[in-house]
This record gives sequence, C-alpha cells and structure tokens, in this order.
Amino acid sequence: MKIRSLKLREAHKPAGVDRPSCCSVLWDQRAHHLVTASSSDPAISIHDALLPSSPPRILRHHRDGVTALAISPNSTCLASGSIDHSVKLYKFPGGDFQTNVTRFTLPIRALAFNKSGSMLAAAGDDEGLKLINTIDGSIARVLKGHKGSVTGLAFDPNGEYLASMDSMGTVIYWELHSGATLHTLKGIAPNCGSDFSVINVLSWSPDGETLAVPGLKNDVVMYDRDTAEKLFSLRGDHLQSVCYLSWSPNGKYMATSGLDRQVLIWDVDKKQDIDRQKFDERICCMSWKPIGNALAVIDTAGKYGVWESVIPSSMKSPAEGIPNSRSNNSNGLLLFDEEEEEYEEPSAAGSISDPGEDSFGESGPPCRKRLRKQSTYDELWEEDDNDKLSSPPKPKSRKECHDKKKASDNVHDGLGSIMLPARSKMQDAFQPGSTPAQPGKRRFLCYNMIGSITTIEQEGYSHIEIDFHDTGKGPRVPSMTDHFGFTMASINENGSVFANPCKGEKNLSTLMYRPFCSWASNSEWSMRFEGEEVKAVALGTGWVAAITSLNLLRIFTEGGLQKHVVSLEGPVVTASGFKDELAVVTHSSDCLSSGDQVVEFTVFNISKSTKAMQGRLPLTPGSQLMWFGFSEEGLLSSYDSKGLLKIFASQYGGSWVPLFSASKVKRSDESYWVVGLNMTNLFCVICKSPDLFPQVAPKPVLSLVNFSIPLASSDIGAETLENEFILNYTHLSQIHHKIEAAAQAGMDVSSLEDDVFNVEAAQDKCILRLIASCCNSDKLARATELVKLLSLEKSVRGAIKLVTALKLPNLAERFNSILEVRLLAEKGPKDASALNVQDSASTSITAAAVSEKKTDAIMTLTTPKLSAPLFIKKVKSQEGTRVGGSDQIDQDVNPSIPNDGATKFKDQKIALQTNVGGEIKKPGNVHELQSERPSSGFPKSTDNLEKIKNAGQAHRQPPQRPSNPFLKSAVK
Repeated sequence: MKIRSLKLREAHKPAGVDRPSCCSVLWDQRAHHLVTASSSDPAISIHDALLPSSPPRILRHHRDGVTALAISPNSTCLASGSIDHSVKLYKFPGGDFQTNVTRFTLPIRALAFNKSGSMLAAAGDDEGLKLINTIDGSIARVLKGHKGSVTGLAFDPNGEYLASMDSMGTVIYWELHSGATLHTLKGIAPNCGSDFSVINVLSWSPDGETLAVPGLKNDVVMYDRDTAEKLFSLRGDHLQSVCYLSWSPNGKYMATSGLDRQVLIWDVDKKQDIDRQKFDERICCMSWKPIGNALAVIDTAGKYGVWESVIPSSMKSPAEGIPNSRSNNSNGLLLFDEEEEEYEEPSAAGSISDPGEDSFGESGPPCRKRLRKQSTYDELWEEDDNDKLSSPPKPKSRKECHDKKKASDNVHDGLGSIMLPARSKMQDAFQPGSTPAQPGKRRFLCYNMIGSITTIEQEGYSHIEIDFHDTGKGPRVPSMTDHFGFTMASINENGSVFANPCKGEKNLSTLMYRPFCSWASNSEWSMRFEGEEVKAVALGTGWVAAITSLNLLRIFTEGGLQKHVVSLEGPVVTASGFKDELAVVTHSSDCLSSGDQVVEFTVFNISKSTKAMQGRLPLTPGSQLMWFGFSEEGLLSSYDSKGLLKIFASQYGGSWVPLFSASKVKRSDESYWVVGLNMTNLFCVICKSPDLFPQVAPKPVLSLVNFSIPLASSDIGAETLENEFILNYTHLSQIHHKIEAAAQAGMDVSSLEDDVFNVEAAQDKCILRLIASCCNSDKLARATELVKLLSLEKSVRGAIKLVTALKLPNLAERFNSILEVRLLAEKGPKDASALNVQDSASTSITAAAVSEKKTDAIMTLTTPKLSAPLFIKKVKSQEGTRVGGSDQIDQDVNPSIPNDGATKFKDQKIALQTNVGGEIKKPGNVHELQSERPSSGFPKSTDNLEKIKNAGQAHRQPPQRPSNPFLKSAVK
C-alpha cells in the first residue's frame, strides 16, 4: 500500500526535546473552525478553517497546559480542562470566557458533552468522575469506580450510557438513569502508566450500537452497546499499540493512530485498512470533518494539519448516510435532534452529597434492559435506509402493548385531569410547574426559572423546602413544617405563596405568603376562606393573587392588604404572574362535542388596575393545557399536551405564534416537562415513558431545546434557515413593539435600536444563505423576493456578488435594478434631478439618457412598491458592524468574494455628511418621510429615520452605483 505524506504546521510550542505533549484538535459542527490545545501550552487556539493562513484566535485563561477539549453539539459552547485542575466554559466561536464550571484537586484528562449539550462529563487524576449541568453549573452526580486516572469519556449517542476508561486499561459502562455501574471490563486496553502523552481513549459509533476500544494486540476491539460482549476487532499493519481512534460521521470508517507514528483508515464493515500515512511524530488526536471528506490531525509536537480526500472518491463519502440521530439538520448543526437522545439523563442528576455510590448494584440484568429497548431501536432501523444493521424480527405487538400501558398509566391518581383527562370533562385547575402527589415521595409544588418548592407528607404534617437555581442571588430560606397540607405554591425573587384545598369541619381553605426578606418582623401573613377553595395562586411585583372556586380573583399586597376582588367569567384553569401583569386562563364554555377544551386568557395590569388584553387561548385539537406562563422577556406563552409551544406576539394585531413542536424532535417514549423559555430556547426536563413529570430526587436535569417552528418540508431543503428567518422576524417584531411602548413612555430607546440593528444584521445573513439555496435549487423568483427583504445596502451588494459568482447574469441584473430603484427612492425625485444639474453639459445629457433607459427597464422588472426597507441603517452600519458582524456577510456566503463593501460604504457615509454648498439641512417631518417611501417589512425607529432623511437632503453627489458587467450592452 502506498504511504502518503502530509505537511503539518505549528499550532503550539513543544514542551522540549524528547518531551512529547498531549495535544487536542476538534472541528465545530459547521466545519468553519478548528480548535487546538496542548498540555505544554496554557493557550487555546481557534483556527479559521476557511482561511487557514489567517492567525488563530487565542484564549488565555488557564494557568497551565490544556489537556482536554470538548465542543457542545450545537457548536455554541467550548469546554477546556487543564493541568491547573479547572474546567472552563467559553462562548463559541467568539471565545468569550463564561465561567469556571468546576475544579478538581488533580489535573483534568478528559471531557465530553452529552448529545444535547446540557451535561458535561469531566474526569482526570481524581478519584471521581463529575457530571455537570451546563445550564446552571451544578454537579448532577459524582461517579466513582476507577482505580487509575480517567483518560477517556464518551456519552452514548442514545443518551442512556456513559463509557469511561482509565490509564490501566479498564472500561466502565455507567447507566445515566441510576448512576449504576452496568459493566466493568478490566485490563482490555494497554496500560499507559504515568506517560500522559499517551492516553487511553474510547468512542461510540454514531449509531450508538458499538463501543470501540484500543486492544492489547495493536488492534481496535468493538464491544456491544448493552451486553459489553466482544463483537470483532480491526487488526492491520500497526506495529505498536493504538493510542487514538475516531469514527467517521456516518460510522462506516474509522481512523486509528498508533505509537508507530502511523495513521490507518479502516473500512469497518470490511474490517480492513484502506489507506495510511506515516508521520514524523506520533499523532495524539484526530477529528473527522463533520461535512466533507477530511481528517484533522495533531501530533505530540503541537503541529496540526488537515488530511483532505481521506476516502477515495470511488467509495462512499464519510459524511454520506449519517445515522438518523445525527442527520436531521441540513446545516450540520445538532439543534433539535440532539435533545432526542438525552433520554434518561433527566433522572440521572443528583446532589453532590449523594453521588449515587449506594445504587451501583441495583440495576436490572442487561439482557432484560436490551429486550426493553429493542422495539425502540427497531423503529429507528426501519427509518434509516442508509444504515443496514441486522436486527431480530420487529416486535410490533410489544409497541402496541407499551402504548396501551402508557395510556393506562396516564390516568393514575397522581395525574388526575392535568395530563390526559377524559375529553368530555373540562380540565381541572392546575399550578404551572407542579407535579402530582405520590405517597412517600417528595414532589414539586412549584418549579420555575427562579427556583423550586418541594414537599413530602409525613404523619400529620408536611416538610417544605425552597431552593434557588442560582444560590448566589437568592437568599437562603430555611425549610418549613407545614400543618395546613399545602398543595399549590408559587415563587419569585421576593417571596413565596402557598394554598390548600378546603379542609376540616369548617371547610376552610388557607392562603399564606412568606416574604424572603423584610425590614419588619412578623411579615408573614395568611388568609382563610370558608366554603371557598383556592384553585390557583400567582405572584408579581408587590402583589399576590388567588383565584377561587367561586370564580373570584382576589388581589393582595405583599403586606397582606386585600386590595381587589374581581369576578371572572368562568372556572379557572391556571394563572401566572410577571412583574405588574397577571395572566389567568378560564373555561369559557363546556367542552366541544369533539372533546376539545374551550378556554380563554385574560391579562390584568395590577399596578394600573386595568385589563391589558383578553381573548381565546388556542389549543391543538384533542389537547389540554400543560403549562402556562411568561417568557424571560415577558411574552405570554402556553404549552399543550400535543407538544406545541405558542407565544402571544404583536404580529397581526396580536396573535398566538407556534415556536416549537415537540412531535418533530422527540421520540415516542419521552415527553417534555416545560419549566420556562426565552426568545431563543425552551427550558424543560425530558421525561422517559411512562413518566410524564420529573422526580425531585435525583435532581432533574434542565435541558435547553432550540425552537423548531412546525414548518412544511421545503422544496429547497432549507427548513433550518427558514426556521431561523421566522424566529428573527418574530424577534424583530417584539423589539419594535418595545420601542413603540418605550417611546410613548418617554424612555430611552437607543439600546433597543442597537438590538434591532443586530437582529437585522443576523437576518440579512440568514436571507443571503436562503438566496444561495434558492439559486442552487433554481428558484430564482424566490431569490428575488428574498433580496427585497434585505435591510442593509451592503447585504444587497453582497447578494449581487453572490449571484454573479454563481454565474446568474439575469438575476444579477435584476438585483442591481432593485438596488438602484431603492437608492433613487431613498434620495427622492428632487435630489435625483439635482444630481444631473451638477454635472457638466455633455456628461449630464449622457447620464440623463442612460438613467432614463435604466429607469424604464427597472420599472418593468420590479413592482412599484417594495416590501423591504430602504437601507435606513446606512449611517449606523459602520458602528453596528462591530456588534452585529455585518461586515462579514459577504464572506459568510462566499468566502472567495473579496469584501470591498466596507470601503465603498464608508465613502458613501462621508459623502452624505454635507451638500455642495456646505450647508446642513434640517430634517423634515418623519411622517412625511415615511409617506414618500415604500412600505417597510421591518419598521425602523424614529431616530434612525430622522438621521437618514437629514443625510439624504444634504446629499448632492451622484451615487456610486455598483458595477455590473451585464449592463454594458444597455449603456452602449
């Protein structure tokens, strides 16, 4: 076999002569960046894979060498471990330092993110292996069992197991559900001793069915996922032990590096090596390119390189036919399907004081567990045509039995009518973030983005505990003995409220409020209602609300003053508070004949004693309300039992907009228990069937799920970009709504205007990528519609460059025409005529003739009314490029196109400052300016409109139109 050679470039200084280092290299999921690190260098380097000659971004936050790296599946977070005993998190690819997530007493050797990125495993020379919640930085569990330094970690892609390996060659299978040790395989890999430049690693196949481990015979041994039985081995021409291995994205190939300084490429199905390379130094880390046919390598001297065309063109590409668990996103980002795989992790979390050591022997037999999961995996195999795995007959009847069992479990006493009640019955009242009572178990009275309230029933009383997610912000609240039997609660930054149903001979219901801090003693208060039962409670800024069985809304102050009593129009379903606003959901009528609930929402402004809004709350047919509340930005939100999340947006005069559909991202045996949301993510706990809610112990793992709008399948395969486009548009609408409200209140809106510009810049990048997808799919009319939605002038010029590079002259000419029309419309007819008078006689006549011809052609090609803005951010774009990154728009779409738009744009900005006479004209009426301009899809703020009109009136120089080679014939 011919041995090839690859040139490497230095990324990190070596430790010294004959002193090898342990180096790391990683791709991000977009294949835009390479990250390298070395145990001899405290710095981390982020390399631009598209521009290899450009200097890397350097991160210097560790005090000693970096021994481990990990990138979250969605490529937004980078984790690093060091000899200085710390694990740090950074934003990616920007590299902004986030936090020291944990510390050990000895050096770190291995890091790994789970499939969703919500959990980070860290281990090293210490005795314990830590599982860390990346959402809040808490330690979910500490696993102990290794005798030597842990050098390899790997989460199973299906989210059920964690595999770890130590320097003595021992492999342990951990079950994430219980923290138990399933299998311990001793001495199956080489003993590395104290040489940490050689580390034992292990890796799951992309489909999660096979675990690859370096063997004792210079080979790689494959072990079964569930039984840990040896399946087969890859043995070839390695002369010494394998020190690193890496699966290709589709699992068809594997790269192995040996102590003999060779890298071999294997066809796993055929069990034979198909290519190799010999290096000057030992390759200590490798990473397959997620998109394409390339392998990144780094040696013990800190030199790295990219091996292009690893797999011959006659064979299947390593990125082709990626298993279902990784191939749902066309852009290479693991956004939503990654949440599917974290199946049993929500219950794997526990407190640091309860590392789960006592439960290691409590798991069931592996063979029984394999049978339980077989039907689920068979469904995945049926859907995956690219991965022909042999499997036993499909036990479809078992799945039907499982569905029947799930339906019966949903109606047990604990769930009542909150989860899946009979359709003919109106849904009972519930408290958002609460779980049903379970005998002998602690349950949640309230769980939200602030903290949680839990209770457990004892003989004659209950024990209540209050915990904050961020212990540094919230006060430490002592536990409470509850003699009232509270069944509902709510918590915010200032206090907590509790209530119970009617009890005793007098049929009394009690409402109690406990502030967390107060200048006055005995600030806790309680109210009792005779013959009237509290059904729901809520908290806000300075007020407490209780809704009762008599359909009465009772408002109290924090001090206990009964301030308002309001009659509601129907029985309450739930309620939630945010600052001054209280939202209440009530039944407006009985269920329909189809069993659908008929409910409506009402939002009260407590401080102003007004009703802010009221309307029908739309639910998915056949569903019930599961969660109701406000986002972190104050947007009203709802989540139903069909898994559809909606927010109340200002679009179309106020409408409910679906932002997430669980049916598109979750498996049939799991459910999402919603905790909260912000403008970009849903915070939830993923529960395994038959559970529909989490247990208090072990501590639930809060998962962060990206929004996935229920879109139709796109004919250009760009659902991810279209999803981003709609989300950006929704975000813009909300910011503009805030600007209008702030302007009416006389508040400063400059920060909101900056947010608008940043979102517009991101939206333009998304639109440019959509234009590229349309051009590649020959959807040129759609590309023309998209270019009209661009907000920045530079973005339109970037679109012209893009289609020119794609050799679409007709489309480039149309884009140029759209640009000219918008520039002329921006200056107005008076300025356009003045431009011709300024020129010399001959030039004026020629220019006027050409302009007239062009204008006639333009007006026939484009509609007279544009649906996009007229570059009103031109004056501000030079400042905004630092924040929004719009100066990289052209490069993001087509890196080969030089970006000279910034220079031209700067010249235009200077030319707009004054007119020919040097006088600066005063801006006119904003409303007049708006009436003269075409309508804008994204309305801009008043301040920016004034700036643009001022600049447009002062302008007296001819516009520098972009050159277009396809207009030469027309000019002549």
